[in-house]
Amino acid sequence: MIDASILGNGVVVTGFSDPEIVPTGAVAWKGERIVGVGAESEMRNAFPEARFLDAHGGLIMPGFVNLHHHFYSALARGVDPGATMSNFAEVLDRLWWRLDRALDAETVRISAELSAADCIRWGCTTVFDHHASPSCIAGSLDVIADVLENSGLPAVLCYEVTDRNGHGDAIAGLDENLDFIEARRSDPRIRGTVGLHASFTVRDETLAMAADRRAASTGCHIHVAEDPVDIAASQEAFGRGPVERLVEFGLLDDRCLLAHGIHLQPQEYQTIAAQDGIVIHNPESNANNGVGYLDVVEVAQQGCRVGLGTDGMSSSMLRALRAAFLAHRASRGDPGAGFEVLPDLLANNVLTARRFFDEPKLGELVAGAPADIIALDAQPPTPIGPQNLFSHLVYGATEYPVRHTVARGRVVFENFTHTTLDTQRLAARAGELAPALWNRIAALPWGSSFLGD
Repeated sequence: MIDASILGNGVVVTGFSDPEIVPTGAVAWKGERIVGVGAESEMRNAFPEARFLDAHGGLIMPGFVNLHHHFYSALARGVDPGATMSNFAEVLDRLWWRLDRALDAETVRISAELSAADCIRWGCTTVFDHHASPSCIAGSLDVIADVLENSGLPAVLCYEVTDRNGHGDAIAGLDENLDFIEARRSDPRIRGTVGLHASFTVRDETLAMAADRRAASTGCHIHVAEDPVDIAASQEAFGRGPVERLVEFGLLDDRCLLAHGIHLQPQEYQTIAAQDGIVIHNPESNANNGVGYLDVVEVAQQGCRVGLGTDGMSSSMLRALRAAFLAHRASRGDPGAGFEVLPDLLANNVLTARRFFDEPKLGELVAGAPADIIALDAQPPTPIGPQNLFSHLVYGATEYPVRHTVARGRVVFENFTHTTLDTQRLAARAGELAPALWNRIAALPWGSSFLGD
């Protein structure tokens, strides 16, 4: 018989959309499922032999979902690309496309371990990762999946299909996606989807092949209109914009994840909404790359579901939420803006994850839901309720660390300490591997074509 566990002595917030707030509450689980939520005294009476984790008065919440991450960027911190970068195309060409070519199996693994550790530390219990390693394509998703299985973090993984390194590599990337999707089709914790870089680096024949070979239920994960170059180069090479091409090849559906979406027109957002696709806002990365800002309210008004990601800049969803909120106010010049749609971002992430895992209660603290639970070390100093939860999150909780993280019933972070990953070992090994990786980056040329010509 599986003994129960309880996370209690905190303020329970049961979800991100119309939650119940339980002061001095607790959540009980057995195995991978929540079995009770309510007053701590009730949970202790119902499960007297349960192991108890103390939230120390903090917020007990569902674990966060991150809809767009790049684990492979972990070893880029501090790197000098040795080249000036004055626009987004140069950022890609002179930094990221050299980094991904320099990765090998070992640096793919350590990058995934470092990123998984950060996700867990910041209370993320489901992550959608978009991977690229052109010198190490076959088996790369299995390497990442192995890391995630060991760490206990559920995920949806994909490999970035692109023609910028030649059509042969594009086919190899598609094969990697499809093999992984098939192998993980019934896996309750690790799933796959088809990864595509962006419209301006993927040829028509590649999109056609992806659409023809994938099962529609697998979806796809693609960068869209992150910068005007995606639109201009797509129009020049193919005579059509990114959204039109996705529609033409049957890739825009209710499991299509469109990262960024900044520079689209209202009718393109309406097209995305009609197909029930998901636009993913990445405010920190967008600011860092100087590519612009997604007007979340306007996009939502066009009918789109908008979610939230970190795009490899960090793994903190609360920090991304705060960045989205403050950037929205700054862009509008309105200190009263931000409460119309932005509170829906975390809930939209949950709704999207449910589609991929077929878990109708994922992201809620209710009986029968997956036991994805966190305790934020943020004691609410003022009354908290459903109507002001978002204010507590963006003005208070973002300043506090996560004390406990439980992913599918497994305690992966306890009292500010990892239980499944040795972060000291990871830091030491990353320090050993980074110089050689950086040297490989420095030795690689830049000035590549978007389509590998």
